[in-house]
Amino acid sequence: MTEREPSDPAVHELFDLTGKRALVTGASGYLGRALAEALAEVGATVVVSSRDLARAEALAASLPRPGGARHLAVELDHMDETSAKEGFRQAVDAAGGLDVLVNNGHEPLVNDWTDVSAEQFSRQLANATGYFLLARLMRNHAVARGVPASVIMLGSMYGLVGSYPDAYEGVCPASPAAYHALKGGVVHLTRHLAVYWARDGVRVNCLSPGPFPSPEAPAEMVRRLCDRSPMKRMGLPHELKGAVVFLASDASSYMTGQNLVIDGGWTAW
Repeated sequence: MTEREPSDPAVHELFDLTGKRALVTGASGYLGRALAEALAEVGATVVVSSRDLARAEALAASLPRPGGARHLAVELDHMDETSAKEGFRQAVDAAGGLDVLVNNGHEPLVNDWTDVSAEQFSRQLANATGYFLLARLMRNHAVARGVPASVIMLGSMYGLVGSYPDAYEGVCPASPAAYHALKGGVVHLTRHLAVYWARDGVRVNCLSPGPFPSPEAPAEMVRRLCDRSPMKRMGLPHELKGAVVFLASDASSYMTGQNLVIDGGWTAW
């Protein structure tokens, strides 16, 4: 039996984010809250951002603080370049630097393929522009500091597969075509940035949730989606916690340009 080298970190050390600082955009949302909580639970100082500063401040105050971490809040709208740059600057100043960026913020679209306008379609794709601008700010910040960093993009199973029309028919608008185009783009943007920034020590990976409808989602649509799922149920926010910690930490130190899909088996069909 080969003994572990003294310099090899143990598993609990690989997942430990004590001393690290993470910015989570859209952190006050349904899934964003779980992502921010997960990073805080493993020791990170978390800067939570929202377009509503009061919501961000309330969330920051509620996050767990193992080891006495100090969580912070900034106002940031990733759909506005000026706001994104200023929010990122404030996050860096408040935390004293950043090691992890979770691009989770999302401006939704309700219009499906039947009535979406060109302007609305383009506006939805601008979510990817915001992700890119923040990711580039993170890369440049890490390089200037001479330290490694992890960028996590939020994709979706709908960036990989089409949806079932009959899951929505007669209940609510279909899954927006622009959303599928957006998330497919985010998955491939992840790959592109990863290969360019690998030499800089900046890892870029994507976390793609499957069906995680909020409590406000139409009950009939949820029932139909459950019927389509191999697990016959929807995901719960806490089921993304392990994945985001893995991608943010040294547990994934040799992983970049990958898309981690947490979908209850949906894309395995």
